[in-house]
Amino acid sequence: MDSLNRRLNKGWTQISKVVLCVAGCVISALPAWPQQKTADLADSSLEDLMSIQVTSVSKTEQKLSRTASAVFVITQEDIRRSGATSIPDLLRMVPGVDVAQINANTWAISARGLNGRFSNELLVLLDGRSLYTPTFGGVFWDVIDLPLEDIERIEVIRGPGASVWATSAVNGVINIITKTASDTPGAMIVVGGGTVDQGFGTVQYGGKIGSSTSYRAFTKYLNQDHFPEPDGQSGGDGWNLARAGFRADSVLSPKDNVTLEGDIYRGREGNPNTGLTSITAPPIPIVFDQVNLGGGFLQTVWNHTFSNRSGTSLQLSYDEYERNDALGEARGTFDIAFQHHSAWGSRQNFVWGLEYRYSTSHTVGSLIVALNPPNLNTSLFSSFIQDDITLIPDRLFLTVGTKIEHQYYTGLDALPGVRVAWTPTSKRTLWAAISNADRNPAATDTSIVSNLGGFTDMNGTPVALRLLGNPKLLDETTISYEAGYRMSMAERFSVDIAAYYNSQSDQLTVEPGTSFFESAPAPPHLVLPLINENLSFGESHGIEIAANWKLTNRWTLSPGYAFEEIHMHLKPTSHDTDSVSEAEGSSPTNMAQLRSHLSLAHGLSWDASAYFTDRLTDPVIPSYTRVDTGLTWHWNESGSISVVGQNLVSDRHSEFVDSTGSAGTTFIKRSAYAKFTWRF
Repeated sequence: MDSLNRRLNKGWTQISKVVLCVAGCVISALPAWPQQKTADLADSSLEDLMSIQVTSVSKTEQKLSRTASAVFVITQEDIRRSGATSIPDLLRMVPGVDVAQINANTWAISARGLNGRFSNELLVLLDGRSLYTPTFGGVFWDVIDLPLEDIERIEVIRGPGASVWATSAVNGVINIITKTASDTPGAMIVVGGGTVDQGFGTVQYGGKIGSSTSYRAFTKYLNQDHFPEPDGQSGGDGWNLARAGFRADSVLSPKDNVTLEGDIYRGREGNPNTGLTSITAPPIPIVFDQVNLGGGFLQTVWNHTFSNRSGTSLQLSYDEYERNDALGEARGTFDIAFQHHSAWGSRQNFVWGLEYRYSTSHTVGSLIVALNPPNLNTSLFSSFIQDDITLIPDRLFLTVGTKIEHQYYTGLDALPGVRVAWTPTSKRTLWAAISNADRNPAATDTSIVSNLGGFTDMNGTPVALRLLGNPKLLDETTISYEAGYRMSMAERFSVDIAAYYNSQSDQLTVEPGTSFFESAPAPPHLVLPLINENLSFGESHGIEIAANWKLTNRWTLSPGYAFEEIHMHLKPTSHDTDSVSEAEGSSPTNMAQLRSHLSLAHGLSWDASAYFTDRLTDPVIPSYTRVDTGLTWHWNESGSISVVGQNLVSDRHSEFVDSTGSAGTTFIKRSAYAKFTWRF
């Protein structure tokens, strides 16, 4: 308890220093206007859209206009217009979110810097279920592949969400929210194919059982071609994935409703890597591993309403996956979460919750990478409490809360936060926030055994270079200061500006350890260990701008821009040579975008988007501009045909290099596809 009290005191001390000036901090963030009914919102004014409800900031419904956070909402209409065939490509439209494709089936995605294949400070949710894997501290984007037509919206929080979600929600939260089964009645067929997306399709049917239960069931398939290596040869990273799933929503009584959903998937993908490790010779150049993918989940949510001022939610889920890559892991996770909200008087909305998660992991390992121990069962206990207080009706709102969590590696943790929103008019919102967020160590941080390479020294002794985990690692800590401003004017223009400053401590470094001699495997050799430590600190700051401009009733432009600088430093005892440059150079300083939607006559619409990404300095990746465009014809309310071109500026370009070597880099190439959609 002393450790917990120290963390609480530290967090609240930082917050209390600036809480008096919170209401005056004014520069920040507005989302793309979310929508719940596409047909209705297409003709809505921007003022109407500011009343849309979002749930990811405080775990309860909240008007966008009074949200004290940098939120961007990708609506179903945005999804339809984007021409994207994957969730990673959808996220490119969010200012401040860095989406970089490593190869045909692997992405690096982060919010506000520190990008990597497993961006361990970004929490991703699907209908409230965490997709974060504690093995690597990130998500497998290749298997987040539900039908895009079933997504109601994607709420993206840039900045900490740890005070209500989890310790991994340091730089952002992405919450994918699907439609209820009652919103998807009848049959739907989607088929398409092209130069990279060689074939994809979805078959879905929804209906009713009795008068109180709605359901839908679907099956989905994709087959994607490989990307090229720098020499033009095949990168061996082509892949395919098949998935089947369902959702059912039942109204048990006027005060109770239950949701049951789940899916199962199987797939296979190529994974170009740096090859096998040898002590006495250089690594074999490239090995094209074929990775088998499998998994699924089952989840149920019971919502009970006591009154229009109080209600509870109980969520149970089981999730499992299996990948026969170099680590060869199978993991199963059970989670149960309870939440209760209650309005106190006319000015307070109180929310609290409890959660327990049990996860079991079994790994096989290889000469390249293994975990010690190979099998591990972990438990997580957490609770949160939050109070939304209306200081001045319809004008000034204060949110205070904290999450307390006990997890396997570092024990108790407390993550407080304070947020203030001021709405001087219905068209303007100013907000500011101070938050404490920590990133817990992943299994690869504490338990990894990875042979990085080998050589023979001057005396003829074989030497192996080996990365070792550290079970005594600390949490990586971030104190975040944010402020924002959102405004709509003349019912045709809206702008959102978000600014932030993050102070980071106990960041991960790799330090040389004491060498030791090893007789097996042959030949006998000397081991030079590199050990994970917490000997880095630093700060990052930036600004994000999103705007919507309705030039005419038929033409809308959506520009965006993000700027960020990261400055990291080593503690005097550190001998790390790579972590600082990698942290500073793995994310672009500047990103800009412009999206356009034009409604033409006779059911035609033309959409185009351009995304500029600044160069990376470690590893070095040149700047690039991506242009996508598509033409869609809706011949009636039930059917449409789309023709889309992607990455049209250059024939091929690279976007990211995985510094861990777990995924090889290939060139993203120009592509086109056609898609047919029919609902009946």
